[in-house]
Amino acid sequence: MIHQISLVCLCLVKMFMFFGDARAKVPAVIVFGDSTVDPGNNNFIKTIVRSNFQPYGRDFPGGKPTGRFCNGRLVPDFFSEAFGLKKTIPAYLDPAYSIEDFATGVSFASAGTGYDNFTSNVGSVIPMWKELEYFKEYEKKLFDFMGKNNAKNMLREALFLTSLGTNDFIENYYINPAGRRAQFTVEEYSNYLIGISESFIREIYNLGARKISLGGLPPIGCLPLIRSINIKGGGACRADCNKLARDFDGKSIALADKLNKELTGIKILFLNVYNPALQVINNPQAYGFESVAVACCGTGTIEMSYLCNRDNPFTCMDANKYVFWDAVHPTEKLYHIVADHLMKTTLAELV
Repeated sequence: MIHQISLVCLCLVKMFMFFGDARAKVPAVIVFGDSTVDPGNNNFIKTIVRSNFQPYGRDFPGGKPTGRFCNGRLVPDFFSEAFGLKKTIPAYLDPAYSIEDFATGVSFASAGTGYDNFTSNVGSVIPMWKELEYFKEYEKKLFDFMGKNNAKNMLREALFLTSLGTNDFIENYYINPAGRRAQFTVEEYSNYLIGISESFIREIYNLGARKISLGGLPPIGCLPLIRSINIKGGGACRADCNKLARDFDGKSIALADKLNKELTGIKILFLNVYNPALQVINNPQAYGFESVAVACCGTGTIEMSYLCNRDNPFTCMDANKYVFWDAVHPTEKLYHIVADHLMKTTLAELV
């Protein structure tokens, strides 16, 4: 009898974890993507695309370099906290966590990856199709942990967050001489990536996802790395790269509209990160920033990953004064500003 009572209590506890707060419309945040949303999966694969060393993570709780390409937390972490869940979303490949930890949020993201498999090959990171395989594995574990019906209900209400595309254009198309530029025009490559995005959304829809946030591209022409190689432009933002990002966002919005009409019960929300980020970049002083053209780490022009290390003598003392942490990735402060904007606008209906 005591054993039976214990089992009943355990089941009630699990039910309360996921359904106890009737106000919580999002019981979990499930993440796919690149370094902007990778909390450390790359720590556990053979790749040089890592950031699990100082000064990365110096403003993260405990000053821990988790593998996030940032001085602190990322946008999904702030989303999770805003939804009343945990303050940080764990990496799926981190053995320190279990299915109980992953049940309210998990990230399958891998720094350096993209929609295109060719992009993930550049840094030997996790391709998008493998992230999807990890999700299928996770789903089976979730069925065992919560029971199939409860797990399906949870996934139906969970927010599926995607953030991809930047690496496809920067690492693969523009910088890599052996990349896709030899095969596609920019327009053709954009359409190719949108086709992959559509297939991915349909796949996770078939696996139970209903609330999907489709992340747009940032103003990639204003990244310190791109500015530093824009010598002819005097180190200014590259207008053509920013236009590429806007055009790609337009295609992503059209895709979201199309699938919202076609797939029963789906809600795809396009997350426009371009506008709030560019607003900060164009008027940094209004947000308390002092530097926007160069990053905090190193010289602030080309350093990221292993070039951004604790021995670099040029790294800034206060990252809150900088829009960018390294040559490609924002500081925690900018991530927080963008996340707060999106929670108050696009995602407000989910709170």
